[in-house]
Order: sequence, then structure tokens, then C-alpha cells
Amino acid sequence: MRRSSYVLLGIAVVLVVVGSLVAYLAQTSGGTIDVRDIRFTGTDGVEMSALLYVPSGVTADNPAPGILAIHGYINSRETQNGFAIEFARRGYVVLAVDQTGHGYSGGPAFANGFGGPDGLAYLRTLDIVDKDNIGISGHSMGGWAVGVAASVFPDDYKSIVLEGSSTGTFGVPDGTPEWPRNLGLIFSEWDEFAQFMWGANTAPEIVNTDKLKTLFDTDETVVVGQLYGSIEDGTARMLYQPRVTHPGDHISSMAIADAIQWFQMTLEGGNGLDRFDQVWHWREIGGFVGLLGMILALFPLGAILLETAFFKDLADPLPEFKGLKGGGWWIGAALLVLVPIVTYFWFQNRAGEWITTGSFWPQNITTGLVVWALGNGLISLILFLIWHFAINKSTGATADNYGLTWSGKLLWVKIGKSLLLAIAVIVPAYVLLLLAAWIFKIDFRLWVLAFKPMNFRQFGIMLAYLPFFGFFFLVLSMVLNNQLRRVDAAGKSIGLDRQLLINVVLLAVGFVGLLLLQYVPLLTGGTMPLSEPLLTIVAIQIVPLMIIVALLITYFFHKTGRVYTGAFLVAMLITWYIVAGQATHFPF
Repeated sequence: MRRSSYVLLGIAVVLVVVGSLVAYLAQTSGGTIDVRDIRFTGTDGVEMSALLYVPSGVTADNPAPGILAIHGYINSRETQNGFAIEFARRGYVVLAVDQTGHGYSGGPAFANGFGGPDGLAYLRTLDIVDKDNIGISGHSMGGWAVGVAASVFPDDYKSIVLEGSSTGTFGVPDGTPEWPRNLGLIFSEWDEFAQFMWGANTAPEIVNTDKLKTLFDTDETVVVGQLYGSIEDGTARMLYQPRVTHPGDHISSMAIADAIQWFQMTLEGGNGLDRFDQVWHWREIGGFVGLLGMILALFPLGAILLETAFFKDLADPLPEFKGLKGGGWWIGAALLVLVPIVTYFWFQNRAGEWITTGSFWPQNITTGLVVWALGNGLISLILFLIWHFAINKSTGATADNYGLTWSGKLLWVKIGKSLLLAIAVIVPAYVLLLLAAWIFKIDFRLWVLAFKPMNFRQFGIMLAYLPFFGFFFLVLSMVLNNQLRRVDAAGKSIGLDRQLLINVVLLAVGFVGLLLLQYVPLLTGGTMPLSEPLLTIVAIQIVPLMIIVALLITYFFHKTGRVYTGAFLVAMLITWYIVAGQATHFPF
């Protein structure tokens, strides 16, 4: 067992190293782009964070065109990787900024024009940038950030690309035929925010809105791919509509090619590399391989530590099964699947009414998710207690059977050691990510699923949310691993591999169904039946997160016979993930 654990740990480390190298080579285009992790001071002393991409050969004596690239809401600078890498490969200096209150930039979110004006001002201070050829580009709320920058500094840029964004929103002036200068608008065919951004039911219908017609200076339907106005006069306009969704812009070769084309048309300089010659995919692949390695490492680390003298007393056998069987199991499983998705939008929308954002819980989306988790934890606990006292207690079931106690007692020393074990498991995995970020300037990600190291401010925020997520995962582990544990005809627990698969399905299938309910109508020409585009996009991340949760709490329950280690581990992992990737709305 120990040897196989060390082999698996070795495989995990190799995945992290190989994935990091692949991501680094793609991000630097084989070492020809220098990627720098920088900080600069913005308005009112707010510290701003960014990645600066400098192509080989660019110096103060040989400046290059510059591009400011800004991500959208509840994302970070790395979300713009695809665009930033490909801009830099074409000879542009790229500044990919963390918006205020996002990533490693100071808060609060939305302050200082989302950080857009400060980003443009800083880009213009660089002596390696050709000040007469600067482009600005932003996705979603990042489009508003560069829109504000364009309004504050109307003469300091030459062209702009809005990806899944709009003018005339959140402090951005209404677009006119003259402003902003030389606009390329990428608004994808299945963008979830057509109504919010442009006042159209679906993205293809924005071509007939008065808002877009005014911007494009036409009384007729705007034609996709047609050049309007004059690049020389600064009134050029072009609409692109790649066949992807709003978050899909980040992993769309066509959306990235469209942005490249617009800047190649409107900026002087660069190397003219074909817009479809792209390598950013390898950054995604490498980051995902690194992510797999980091998550995989958690399993053998736990197994190895459980064989040490300090932790070996936690390795108890599975408790006697006293859970649901037959039709009762299917009813319990249906409730576990349905309750979280039925309450998903409602609890999160109530969070803003019930809780005021402040120094204790400073992240709006994280607060919404923790209220949803607390609500579901309470519902599950109430249903569990009703079942226990009304039905299951008569069978002789006790807290021992639910993985909570040892011989009828809460052994706080063992619970404390379970917490220490969870910490001892997660810290080495976190160190792998820290090393990758420090050495290679990368995070571990696939599309919107991204694990980033926390700064000190985010670590403090994580501690504030952690106990409440911990409660949810303790209840979830008790229900999943005891009430709904599968057994054979003789009452013996099925194999770990089968239980892992069943629990993955139970935790993920509901959110897969929710996404299908929302996206099938959207992708077939309609709208989302439940609306809620932002929270639906957040739910995309919940599917892989729930898969990770199911694997970890099931594995560690089978290793320890108790709910604690697995629940503590996933609580730390998921809270870290959420906090590091969310916007902070209260100033620090």
C-alpha cells in the first residue's frame, strides 16, 4: 500500500512539473516572450497587479505597440491568457491587469473605473511601448474597464476591442459614431448577456437594436464582419459573432483571431503573424495537467500520512451500515440531487438581502455561495434528523453508524487530529501550486476552473468563510457516506471504486441538469428559461468542483471510517478556490 502511494504521488508530481513546463512554454512562446509579474500604484494608492508580456527584441530603443487586456467580473488576469499570449506573439507588449478587487489588486471591486484608467496610464509609462500605437481590450466587465479608460484618456489609445461587453453601462458613456475610437466588438452568438448589454433577447438580435445602430452610425441592420466608418478617422467599427458563449470567448480560437485581426488592422507595428497561428491551447492543456497533478497528490499524501505513527489511529474501519436501502435510497438520492439545484438561485439572491457586505464577509459571490451551502446544510441536517428519530433509531442506529463518534463518544483529540491530517495533506499540494506560480508565472486552470495562490488578504478572508463551508461539508459527508452509502445484498459496503463513481454522479448530475436546462434553449436560438446568466456561469465551475468533493470525501471516509478528515479537507480546498477567484467588495 505504501509503495503504491509513493508511486501515485510521484505520478502526481510529474504531472505538475510537466504541466507547468508545457504551460510556461506556451505562455512564453518557447521562451521568446518575457512574462513578468508586476505591481504598480493606482489611484488613491491602490496597489494594482498585472502580468506584463514583453516580446523578444522589444527595448526602449525598439518600442512595440502596446495592448491593455482586462478580464471580466469574478475572474483574474490569467483569464485573458489566450488573448494576451497571441497578442504578444504578434509583437505587442501586453499588460494583463487584475481589476480592482480581483486577483492581487487592491480593492474594493468596481473602484477607480475597475482599474482600467490606471492600467492604461501605467502602460503609457513604459519606455518599451510605442505611445502612438496602443490598443485596449476587455472582456465583459473588463470591457467597461477599458471603456472608462477610453473616456478618461480619449487621446491615449488608438483602437479598442470589447469582448462580450458594451458601451453605455456601469459608468461607461453611450457609444456614438465618434466614440470610442476604432471599435472592434466581439459579441458571441450565444452570449448570455445580450439583454443586459444591448437590450436584445438573444445575441444575434443585437444587430437590430438602436443602441448598436447608433454606435455603428447606420439606420440599417448591422452586418457582421462588415467594416463601418474609417480607421484613419478613428470612426471604424466592426462586429464579430463567433459561435461561443460569453465565457467561451476565453477559449475560442475564432474570438481570439477576431481580436488579433482588429488590432492588426488598426495598430501599426507587430510582426503580421497569421491570426489563426495560435498556441494558447497548450497553456490551457498544461495548466489542466498541473491541476490534475495537484488534486491527484491529495490522495497518496493522505494514505502515506495515515501510516505514520502520529496519524495511524485515525485509520478506523467503516462503521456498520445503518443507512437507506431499496426505494428509500432512491428517494434520499433524489433529494440530494434536487434540493441543491432547486435552491441554488434563491439562496444566493437572498444573500444580498440578508447580509451586508463588510470586513467579515467581503465577497458578494462567495457570500451567496456560503448562504446557499448553509441553507442546504440545514435542510439536509433537518431531513436527516427526521429520518433518524422517526425511522432509523429503532434499528439501533447511533452516531457511530454515521461516522461521527467513537463508541458513542465525540473524541475531540481525534477530531483535532483529523483537522491536522487535512492540513498536512493540503499544504504540500498548495506548495506545488506556489512553486509553479513563482517559477513559471502560471496558475493551474482549465477555462473557468482555476486554482490560484492566495495573498495574505485572501487568506484572512478564507478563514472567515471556512467554518460555514465546513459545516456544509460535514453534513454532506454524513449523508453521502452513511445514509446513502451503497451495500450489497449481505449488507457489506461495495468497493471503493464503485462508491466513488456513484457519489460523483450524485453530487454532479444535478448541476449538469441545471446547465442543460439553461443552455440547450440558448444554444438552439432561444433564451435561458430561468434567466440568471451570471449564477449559471458560476454553476459551470460547480460541476468539476463537486466531482473533486465527491472523490475526496468518499476516499477519506473509507480510509478513516469517519466524516471529519474528508470534510475538513474539501472545506479548505473549496473555500480557498472560491475566495482566491472572487471579487472583493470591501476595501482593505
